[in-house]
Amino acid sequence: MKKRIIPLLLILALCLAGCGSGGSVGAENARMRVVTTTYPIYLFTSALTRDVDGVVVERLDTGSTSCLHDYTLSVNDMKKLADADVIALNGAGLEDFMDDALATSNAAVIDCDQGVDLLPALNSHDVEEDHAHDAHDHDHEDHDHGDIDPHYWMDPRRAVQMMENLADGLSQADPAHAQDYARAAQSCTAQLSGWEEELNDLFDSARRQEVDFSGLITFHDGFQYFAAAYDLPLLASIEEEAGSEASAKEIVEITDLVKEKGIPVIFTEVNGSDATAQAIRRETGCAVEQLTMIMDGPDDQLENYYDALLANAKAVIDGFAGEELVK
Repeated sequence: MKKRIIPLLLILALCLAGCGSGGSVGAENARMRVVTTTYPIYLFTSALTRDVDGVVVERLDTGSTSCLHDYTLSVNDMKKLADADVIALNGAGLEDFMDDALATSNAAVIDCDQGVDLLPALNSHDVEEDHAHDAHDHDHEDHDHGDIDPHYWMDPRRAVQMMENLADGLSQADPAHAQDYARAAQSCTAQLSGWEEELNDLFDSARRQEVDFSGLITFHDGFQYFAAAYDLPLLASIEEEAGSEASAKEIVEITDLVKEKGIPVIFTEVNGSDATAQAIRRETGCAVEQLTMIMDGPDDQLENYYDALLANAKAVIDGFAGEELVK
């Protein structure tokens, strides 16, 4: 009996070793290795390559971070980049930390921001101009992305352009499978458009129930595209992470703003600090809820992108409603 068990276990181990994205091939046997810089790009690229043999999709070891503001490439990251055939970037200034690595790489580079309608960074313009109300923009200089807000993946409409850019780049890098990438892109963009419609319906339903979205106050600077996608006024954005806490002046200003506008809820990012938000909650009685920048997740399924946006929509709608409207 034991003689039969050993071969069976060996076969099982070999099968598991071969499991992976893009035709279930191990990285060491891949004919094309794609390295992605963010979780959304990883999800989108995995979806596009899932039925193409010999493609392995990896992502940088960014872990549970709220953004790539201060990210430093790890040794493992450097190895992935050195072995990559294709590197898929968010662009718009998000990956400035990769300039040296890209300069010495022979990999094809896909820049996902091509053709995307990009918004000015919150620290380079007055939010009031875009949302027609009083604004208090408090982004910290040490987290400045430059003149452009790079967090465009937070809007599923812009994500459609990301998906198309990825498909075009993969087709150029792997022309023998261009039709496969085009077919996958058609299916994936249809999913994204359907999810966009579902999320819009949730906000429309909340407005019909007279939910007053009086203004978002977020403790991360990455929610401008999400706010614009669902016509949510953005009152204030403070980037707060370890070593970049809000100043006493900012805390007073946000506290006054919450009281003045009667804001029922303020929002932190799941991987960021909530210390200042909790202090404001104690002073004003507002609720504190979490939003996600979709920088990490459980696996490579495209549905994880929608699940994260849905969680954000639920947090915002239920937070302003003061009750559970999104089941």
